[in-house]
Amino acid sequence: MQRKFILKEPIEKGWSCDKKFCVTDSGGIKYLLRITPEEKSASRAEMFRMQKAVEALGIPMCRPIEYGRCREGVYILSSWIDGEDADKAVPRLDHSLQYELGLEAGKILKKIHSIPAPPDQRDWESRFSGKTERKIKMYEECPIKFDGADKIIDYINSNRKLLSGRPQTFQHGYYHIGNMMIENGGIVIIDFDRYDFGDPWEEFNRIVWCAQKAPSFASGMVDGYFEGEVPILFWRLLAFYIGSNMLSSVPWAIPFGDKEVRTMLNQAKDVLAWYDEMRRPIPTWYSAN
Repeated sequence: MQRKFILKEPIEKGWSCDKKFCVTDSGGIKYLLRITPEEKSASRAEMFRMQKAVEALGIPMCRPIEYGRCREGVYILSSWIDGEDADKAVPRLDHSLQYELGLEAGKILKKIHSIPAPPDQRDWESRFSGKTERKIKMYEECPIKFDGADKIIDYINSNRKLLSGRPQTFQHGYYHIGNMMIENGGIVIIDFDRYDFGDPWEEFNRIVWCAQKAPSFASGMVDGYFEGEVPILFWRLLAFYIGSNMLSSVPWAIPFGDKEVRTMLNQAKDVLAWYDEMRRPIPTWYSAN
């Protein structure tokens, strides 16, 4: 790393294995430095390359600046976003402003999805069907259950055909209000470390975090993405993707303690209420504006 830093402050938030720091150079310019341990570093060069591809689209984001090796593994140096976490800032706004920011987030996501998946990508139906089977198995083997899981499993088993022929694109991988910031009144996207390729509509599977925090923002995100009438197929697939995620969320949370388990159980309760026990495809939080 060529740059010299005079200040290095650790950042504790996030689920990544990376060590993250706010670093400041001698000119007072701040950067985000993330260091990935050697054993987890294999995909980081490709992540940096994909972030550069997203940046080239003019996406407001934490811009990738430098990639290289260091004693602890590999590092990525990115621009510092001097803003506020969107999951804290957006819920304080009135509903019309929440909706406007959601529109912006949806339009940004549509641009991100303009990057195609590699041509040798395995077909989506076989990929996601296998993933869904694993999630159902995780839930069935989990000691903690939640009411209504059988309704989700029934919905999944009745709607697998929806996966057939779905297109695939680049995905941010964890696109929701918790991975956005507000800077100068606009949305800035952060944390691409779970990037993937798949059905672009699957990217909405984390919209549950947006809907819980700010339903108007979540509604705006859908409307901004489609810029018109939202297809019923989207809603039916979204219910499939969200339901599939819910089944694995509690097993995933157990190693992180009771607080995370309760968070996921409450989220499952909300999801089942939004979808009326999986009887309606359009969630109750959605309100077209």
